[in-house]
Amino acid sequence: MSLAQSTNFILVEDYLSAELKQSIRHEYVDGQVYAMAGASMNHNRITSNLVRLLGNHLASQACEVFSRDMLLQTSANRYRYPDVVVSCQTQAENELLLSSPMLLVEVMSHSTRKTDKEIKRLEYLQLPSLMEYMLIEQDFVEIEVLRRSQNWQPSYYYLGDEVVFESIGLSLPVLEIYQRVVNRDMERSGF
Repeated sequence: MSLAQSTNFILVEDYLSAELKQSIRHEYVDGQVYAMAGASMNHNRITSNLVRLLGNHLASQACEVFSRDMLLQTSANRYRYPDVVVSCQTQAENELLLSSPMLLVEVMSHSTRKTDKEIKRLEYLQLPSLMEYMLIEQDFVEIEVLRRSQNWQPSYYYLGDEVVFESIGLSLPVLEIYQRVVNRDMERSGF
């Protein structure tokens, strides 16, 4: 079954079975599947930087960092592919599926901003294991972090700031997260 062309209601079980065999990733929302678009160079730079930096920090710990190919169940009828996930769960029954993230990151673009800031935010903040949700702009330098410890009130970070990852005990300069990213803020700063 090709999920990319499906417009009919699809059962969760059929979606999960087919998703393991697909070369294109699909998110599942209330019986409908949506093909995931490709990512820009800046998007890939930011996610690669985070996976490297977080992975190095977590190398000797039980928690792991995963990038955009790990599926996350956000409710009984919704499955998403966050850009970066930190989870401490042990091996799952389904090797594609994460169920208890502590940190989720979405790198936003013009086409995903509304979904990431509104729809996914509502889904993610309902996850009992989640401690932090980070939204990173790729077209300019701005990082928004929502923390359970702060009742999900946003904190914002810009060039010259350090982002605190409370969930894993790490602080990173914003500049390291945006290393090699090409946008107006990075060009103005000379990096």
